[in-house]
Amino acid sequence: MKRNLQLPLQTASLTLGFMVWVILSSLMPSIKEDIALTSGQVAWVTATPVLIGSLMRIPIGYWTNRYGARLLFAISFALLLAPIAWLGFAANTFSALIVGGLFLGIGGAVFSIGVTSLPRYYPKEKHGFVNGIYGIGNLGTAISTFGAPVAAGIWGWKRTVLLYSVLLVLFAALNVLFGDAREPKNKASLVQQLRSVYRNEKLWLLCLFYFITFGSFVAFTVYLPNFLVSHFGLTKVDAGMRTAGFIGLATLFRPIGGWLGDKYNPFSILMAVFAGLTVSAILLSFAPSMAWYTIGCLIIAVCAGTGNGTIFKLVPLYFVSQAGIANGVISAMGGLGGFFPPLVLTLIYNVTGHYAIGFMALSQFALASLILVFWMYYQEKLSLYSDIVKSTKQGIMITDTSGTILSVNDSFTRLTGYEQHEVIGRNPNILKSGKQSKAFYERMWASIKEQGSWQGEIWNRKKDGEHYLEWLTISSIKNDAGEVKQYAALFSDITSYRRES
Repeated sequence: MKRNLQLPLQTASLTLGFMVWVILSSLMPSIKEDIALTSGQVAWVTATPVLIGSLMRIPIGYWTNRYGARLLFAISFALLLAPIAWLGFAANTFSALIVGGLFLGIGGAVFSIGVTSLPRYYPKEKHGFVNGIYGIGNLGTAISTFGAPVAAGIWGWKRTVLLYSVLLVLFAALNVLFGDAREPKNKASLVQQLRSVYRNEKLWLLCLFYFITFGSFVAFTVYLPNFLVSHFGLTKVDAGMRTAGFIGLATLFRPIGGWLGDKYNPFSILMAVFAGLTVSAILLSFAPSMAWYTIGCLIIAVCAGTGNGTIFKLVPLYFVSQAGIANGVISAMGGLGGFFPPLVLTLIYNVTGHYAIGFMALSQFALASLILVFWMYYQEKLSLYSDIVKSTKQGIMITDTSGTILSVNDSFTRLTGYEQHEVIGRNPNILKSGKQSKAFYERMWASIKEQGSWQGEIWNRKKDGEHYLEWLTISSIKNDAGEVKQYAALFSDITSYRRES
């Protein structure tokens, strides 16, 4: 029974974690009325929880692998009571806000818990959709962004912050009561798991992709409320509602992205994601009107949400026993992607008076990611073909048009006795048995040139001199112009079948 509760329980827990994570950015317009802050200080106060929440995802992902989601969620919510109390009673200066923001980062770090824990309960073909459903917890940022300013208008921002303590106590108890104490765990040390993943280039490419997609989501979530008020003159509630719409749309498309990653090639989905981010960021860089700005932000929301869901479809495929540490590293990079943009945008605005260069930088990062996704897609195809060639029981030999052997597989060695280094660069006539006439080979090559292929029985000779009968297929490999560039020979030893018959 408890196993069936884990997806809704952990999704609701993530929602609360994200609600707490963005308290400061959600309430910043109200906070600035009580505490005098420069634009640079505002950027640091809103970015600090993002930074700490990102860095803490690595150890929390590892600890989830080791101790389970039940314990990690309960402890995280208990620890979050401290910064909530601090902000509600003692935060009256910039420094005090920074201190509170440091510990609020725990709310964002809990993301690593579910993406590590939940795939254990479902088959691989559902991992993308399940992680996408869990990602709906992003709505926590929308709830705070929209609800916190409304509550602050009634009770004040400090009392609004203190209201979160009630939810934290409630969800800590729910995780203790209904969390799965029997969740499978991995006892490997942190150093062992880091060593097993850091050399894998796919880890760092996925980090970059998530840095862009989740970073875009977090950055716009943090950046929009204050920007819409100061740049377009919207009210705090109106800015909160628009930001909540951005968050809601991105969150809706997260499970859709996971589902698409399950159903179709994830790399194809990511190609569309980064193409959309490139175009929309270029649009925003031209400082458009409110209508065009809204369109650009909505495209970013759709692409960021879809990308977030699709990327975590790929993680369990590449990292099985190291899922906790891999999820932690990748999600940490995504969080860092949300930390730097607000600071960079503020710096750019202070220097230039507009945000165009910052949005153009996002478009170029997205374009670079698009190119890398294309590269990974074709590398994956080549890897698949390579695996097929290596695992097939048929011998395979590739030659150029002059008959020089270019490549053979392991089955070739098993069937003929020749090692790869003994045949590459030589002519296939080293395998001739002498049992076929010259006319036989002339007919064979005439068929290959006219029809593009030939197949049939042929006697050949192994390295030790033993003759054997093989079923041989030779096919022409042509380029886009229709010119033959190579020949591929596939063969099987059928000597025993001939004797039996």
